[in-house]
Amino acid sequence: MTDARLRHGRASLALSFFVQGVTFALLVTRIPAIQDRYGISDGLLPLFLAAVPILAGVGSVVTEKVVARVRPGGVLRWAQPVVLLALLGVGAGNALWEAALALGVFGLAVGALDASMNMMGVSLQRAYGRSIMLGFHAAYSLGGIAGASTAWAGAHWDLSLLVSYLPAVVVLLPVAFIGSRWYVDGASVEKGPGEAQGKGAASVSFKLLMPLCLVMSFAYIGDSTVSNWSAKYLQDVLGSSEQLSTVPYNVYMVTTLLGRAVGDFGVRRFGAVSVVRFGSVLAAAGFGVVAVAGGAWVGMLGFTLLGLGLCVIVPQTFAAAGRMFPGASDTAVARLNVFNYVGFLVGSPLVGALGDAWSYRGAMLVPMVLVLATLLYAKSFGAEPARYGGGHERPHTVDVG
Repeated sequence: MTDARLRHGRASLALSFFVQGVTFALLVTRIPAIQDRYGISDGLLPLFLAAVPILAGVGSVVTEKVVARVRPGGVLRWAQPVVLLALLGVGAGNALWEAALALGVFGLAVGALDASMNMMGVSLQRAYGRSIMLGFHAAYSLGGIAGASTAWAGAHWDLSLLVSYLPAVVVLLPVAFIGSRWYVDGASVEKGPGEAQGKGAASVSFKLLMPLCLVMSFAYIGDSTVSNWSAKYLQDVLGSSEQLSTVPYNVYMVTTLLGRAVGDFGVRRFGAVSVVRFGSVLAAAGFGVVAVAGGAWVGMLGFTLLGLGLCVIVPQTFAAAGRMFPGASDTAVARLNVFNYVGFLVGSPLVGALGDAWSYRGAMLVPMVLVLATLLYAKSFGAEPARYGGGHERPHTVDVG
């Protein structure tokens, strides 16, 4: 019975990751259309865009407190519909304050959603006793590809935001809500009802968690560099056509999906430390190729390497936090998740400022160096559980197919 519950819980959580991938892609890929609909000036747009990750960080911090009383599955069950409805609100409004309100709700809810999804993923991985975390993030990447494709169709056919968003929300909202019936907290399966981790659990040492927080920030600085600057870089620096300049992000998403789809097997075979080291070197090599590329197709090769390298780092960072603090993994994941948004906030402005003041080729070397810095902290991905009260708390494993 327990095995079946875990399999159902794994499938329903993967569905939630997929839905979130679709939702987030539908928002970020239609930013120009959102700007046009609400008449947001170029000067005001960065404030709107920065507000979303800032509020998401707030949502993640609040979730840390909420899950002491309500398990992560309960938070996720309600946060995901709110995110979908907020997306619909972005498409349905007319006044600037309506856009601000919808994006604010989206940011707060997405912080709670990201934190609770990864909390559940970490706890399920502990219950399984083997790496499955990359599979959840592969579902997110697949959703991102589906969402970006849907957004492309909406832009191609010149559909309004509401018409673009409404079918996705109508389909995904009930699917996600029904799927939430099978959410499983791996900790409750391991320990039995009423004993799930998080209630009175041991505290999290920020000193021990800090290396993983830095790695999370470095990874998202790299990710935001690709999502925000790849098209401009290919067109303005490497001289590609406007049509070709849209390809690198799609290539990046596809290679991210492929890397995550096979990444769990790599972790089981070679260990998390080796996989993270390999991914860091590969991502840094990708940034290096992009920086020295003489043409668009060589630049495309660099973005391919980037996707294959970066894709393993974030899921393994969450998993490492769960291993490091098995008695307080929800708290560790919530705090670590904040640095997801720190990376987004820092990455895009940093590359843009360096590109304007220096050169965009030179700017690509900054995320390259930061990703390489992950090698300094790679041992944290294989760290033993932190000591609580003089003993080690070891994860219980369940043999599940």
